[in-house]
Amino acid sequence: MKNDLSQPNEEKRFQGIGASPGIGHGKVVVLGASIEKIPKRSIKKEQVHLEIAKLEHALITTRKQIQEIQDQISSEIGEKNAGIFDAHLLVVEDSTLIDQAIKEMEQGLVNIETAYSNVAQRYMRTLQKIDDEYLRERVTDIEDVTRRVLRNLLGIEHQSLALMQEPRIIVAVNISPSDAATMDRKNVIGFATDIGTKTSHTAIMARSLNIPAVVGLRDLSSHVESECEALIDGYSGVLILNPSEQTLLEYGQIEVRQQSIETKLDEIRYQEAKTRDGRKIILSGNIETPEDVPLVIENGAEGIGLYRTEFFYINRENLPTEEEQYEAYRKVAAAVKPNSVIIRTLDIGGDKFLSHLQMPQEMNPFLGWRAIRFCLARQDIFRTQLRAILRASAEGNVKMMYPMISGLQEIQQANGILESVREELRRENTPFDENMSVGAMIEVPSAALTADAIADEADFFSIGTNDLIQYSIAVDRVNERIAYLYEPTHPAIIRLIKMVIDAGHRKGLWVGLCGEMAGEVTLTPILLGLGIDELSTGSFLVPRIKQAINLMDYAEVQKMAEEVLSYSSAGEILKRSEEIARRLYPELIN
Repeated sequence: MKNDLSQPNEEKRFQGIGASPGIGHGKVVVLGASIEKIPKRSIKKEQVHLEIAKLEHALITTRKQIQEIQDQISSEIGEKNAGIFDAHLLVVEDSTLIDQAIKEMEQGLVNIETAYSNVAQRYMRTLQKIDDEYLRERVTDIEDVTRRVLRNLLGIEHQSLALMQEPRIIVAVNISPSDAATMDRKNVIGFATDIGTKTSHTAIMARSLNIPAVVGLRDLSSHVESECEALIDGYSGVLILNPSEQTLLEYGQIEVRQQSIETKLDEIRYQEAKTRDGRKIILSGNIETPEDVPLVIENGAEGIGLYRTEFFYINRENLPTEEEQYEAYRKVAAAVKPNSVIIRTLDIGGDKFLSHLQMPQEMNPFLGWRAIRFCLARQDIFRTQLRAILRASAEGNVKMMYPMISGLQEIQQANGILESVREELRRENTPFDENMSVGAMIEVPSAALTADAIADEADFFSIGTNDLIQYSIAVDRVNERIAYLYEPTHPAIIRLIKMVIDAGHRKGLWVGLCGEMAGEVTLTPILLGLGIDELSTGSFLVPRIKQAINLMDYAEVQKMAEEVLSYSSAGEILKRSEEIARRLYPELIN
């Protein structure tokens, strides 16, 4: 569908990627909208040092703001393109941009806002002409950072989602984890972003909160004004500006049909997930903060299969104390009893950074100092979290897992530190669960290939398919230009999942899956057929997956999974899984 930019009052449709199902209608708020006009003024030579100080202050403020924003652009740029950055922080610190802005200010005796804006615009125009797709894409980064620096120079306050007073559809280039974590959720009708894919952080956040979302809308944010009327369709990936009465009527009918499906799902919401021939599957919910727990309970999930603890660490000046963490973890565990909560230890790095730590700038952050690697290196932070988790385990229903384990040595090191912390608590006579289950997340091909060895050090496995897919087939999962290569049913992925499940079962471990695949009803047949024991997904998806499971025969999907293990095409595997899904529950497939 072509994005229509015709008459201002006519209905306009923008086609993107449906990232979180649902329909929303209301007014728009545009985050980070362009500053329409930079006030130009002349300065005297003796004022130059004041303007430089003003720029330095704005850059420091911007750097701090960006350090609090966790959703860094993930596409990396090679060394051959020296001087170009791979993250927003590098734009703020780009000496070429800063020096040229100061030079233009000094030579032209114009205010620093004008000079900085002029240089940044030239910088962007130069990049747009370079015959390199990655470099051209960096223009978005420069534009976003330039806008932030200019706002700080001009004293224009950054828009915060936490301050929204009325329900709005949020339109932005992208939405950072820090913005998403602090937003007033009851006032968010939907997300619409210029960049992103179905597995980008914005999409995952939207699905976990049951908020309609459309991503990959290219330049939408530059064509929309706050307070205009819009309709967001997270099913088909369309955002409609100035929707006509006919459009609103049609979507009203769609909502009625969807509500009918939701009513039917309510009837099974608190039932077990069990196939028609008796195989029981644990269905859990994913959460990011303790405030997400009511959604888990309301949607009939059997506890929490993934508690992402990194959101407890962002948007603050200092590290969380042991006591703060203990209270948060204990509160969640108590709320979901008698079901369990699986707490993932700090998974920082990649596209998530702590605002109060000087994390290194890396050319390949997803392959760098992150997750368990960070925790093993920063044992002060790791041990504090482990103490808090162990203390919370006294509730009796806490489990814990390490992210991004790549081999036997890492889990042995982590378990060694854990045992040391246990011994500390024993000496202090601090109660904790001596039998707390400790698992390993299998997100790296090397972990999948050595799962039989890792199983000797773990009580369970949880397969993180988002990273497993991107690492296995070398596809940046948040780069919309290559999103078509991100195939969950790639033969390599299906075989790796089967390998992990079999390795775990041989050693007596149960095996769960907490990636986005867990919430795809078209993939439920293949996952069940491969032998998965537990699925953990966004809370609102739980009833849909439960209904899908309840309508299946395990014997049938097991036979299908055995057949597709020999297939060589992702499309063929997907087709076989979809055939069963469409036959058994067509109404659940968007």
